[in-house]
Amino acid sequence: MGSFDAGPGVYSIASLCLFSFFTGAGSCSAFTAAIKAAALNFPDHRGTATAFPLAAFGLSAFFFSTVALALPHDTSHFLLLLASGTVVLPAVSFFFLSSPPSRGSYEQLPQHESQRLHRTRSADDRAQLHNPNTGTPQKQRTSTTFPRSSRSGSYTDDDRIADGSEQSSLLSTPDPGSPKHDVSDSSDAPADAPPPDLDIRGMRLLPHREFWLLFVLLGLMCGIGLMTINNIGGVAQALWLSKDPETPGSLIANRQVLHVSILSVMSFSGRLTSGIGSDVLVRKYMLSRFWCLFAASVVFICAQIAAMTITHPTLLVLVSGLTGFAYGMLFGVYPSLVAHTFGVHGMSQNWGVMTLAPVISGNIFNLIFGKIYDARSVVDDKTGDRQCLQGKSCYEGAYYMTLGASFGAMAICLYSIRHDNAISASRKDKGRRKSVGGMVD
Repeated sequence: MGSFDAGPGVYSIASLCLFSFFTGAGSCSAFTAAIKAAALNFPDHRGTATAFPLAAFGLSAFFFSTVALALPHDTSHFLLLLASGTVVLPAVSFFFLSSPPSRGSYEQLPQHESQRLHRTRSADDRAQLHNPNTGTPQKQRTSTTFPRSSRSGSYTDDDRIADGSEQSSLLSTPDPGSPKHDVSDSSDAPADAPPPDLDIRGMRLLPHREFWLLFVLLGLMCGIGLMTINNIGGVAQALWLSKDPETPGSLIANRQVLHVSILSVMSFSGRLTSGIGSDVLVRKYMLSRFWCLFAASVVFICAQIAAMTITHPTLLVLVSGLTGFAYGMLFGVYPSLVAHTFGVHGMSQNWGVMTLAPVISGNIFNLIFGKIYDARSVVDDKTGDRQCLQGKSCYEGAYYMTLGASFGAMAICLYSIRHDNAISASRKDKGRRKSVGGMVD
C-alpha cells in the first residue's frame, strides 16, 4: 500500500522483492500451521480435517475479489484491507488452536492401573521353539507382575514367557481395558494407516521413490492449473477482442474478475470434495487416496479440451470452472497423501518441500504460455498495449502442451495407485504375521 501511494521510484526493486518475500512467508506459515493442526487433532479423518482449511484458503480469492468489486476505483484502501485482513485473521485464530501430544509420547498412568512387562521373541526364537527337529525343550520362567498400587511384587503362574535372545525387545503392554490401549494393529484401523512412529523428513526424503513420485505429480498438475489460473484474463481478453475489437475495457475487466471468482468457488468445492471423498474411499471402500488425483487428472483433461475448442467468450466459464475444481481436488487430498507416506510429525516441513514443485513447474508453464501468446500479439497504436485478436489461436498451442501433461499425470496416478496398493498389502501381511506370532507366544 505504501509503495502504491508513494508512487513509482520511491521504493527500490530490492525493497519490493523483500516485501513480497514477507508476504509469501507469512501466508505459507499460516497455511501450513492450519493444515498441521487439523491433521494432528483429527488423525482418523485427516482428509476431511485438512480439507476445510485448504478450502478456506481457496475461497479467500473469491472473498477479496468480491470486495474489490465494491471498491472499483480505490486501490489504496483495498490494499489496506488486504494487509490488515491477512494479519488479523491468523492472529485471532491463533488462540483457538491446540496441538495434542503425539500418540507415542510418554504419559504417566494412574496409580491403580498396572502394566505387564513381557519379552517378545525374535523370529529366530519362535522358529526354534516350534521346530520339531531341535529336540531341545525350551526353558520357561515366570514373569514378575508389579501392581502400581503396591511396591511389593509377586510371581504368578499364569504369566509365562520364553527366554528371549539379545535380539528380542522388552515391551510394556497396557491393560486392554485401559483407554490408552494400543489399537494400531486392530482390524478397525484405516486401510492406509501408516506406522505410528513413521517420521521421514528433510534430506531423508530424497532416496525414497515415493517422494519423487509425489513431487513430480504435484508439479505437473499444479503447472497445468496455474497456467490457466494466472492467464485466464488474457484468454478472456483474446476471445472478447476476436468477437468485437471495440469491446470496452471495463466489460473485459468485469469478466476477468468473474472468472477469478469462479476459479475460487470451484476450487473451494474441489478441495472439500476430494478431502472428504478421500476419507470415504479409504474407510468405506478400502481404496487408495490416489484415486482422487486420478479424478482430478480426468477433469484437467476435460478443461484442456474445452479451452482448445471454445470460441465464444461466454462459454469460457467451463474452462475456469473445470480448472478450479480440478485444482481444488488436487490440493484437497495432497496433504493427506504426504502425511500418509512420510508421517504426520514432519508434515509441515514435508509439505513445504512439496510446494517447491509448483514454483518450478508453474513458472515453466507460464513462460511457455506467454511466449506463444506474445508471438501472436500486436501492439495497439492507441494504448501501446500488446493485444491478440486471433481468438483461441492466441493460446491454443499452450493447451496442447497441458493436455499432454494431463495424460502424463493420469499415467503417474495409475502407477501410484498400483504402488500404494502394494505397500498397503505388505503392511497388512506384516500385521497378520505379527498378530499370529503374538498369539503363538
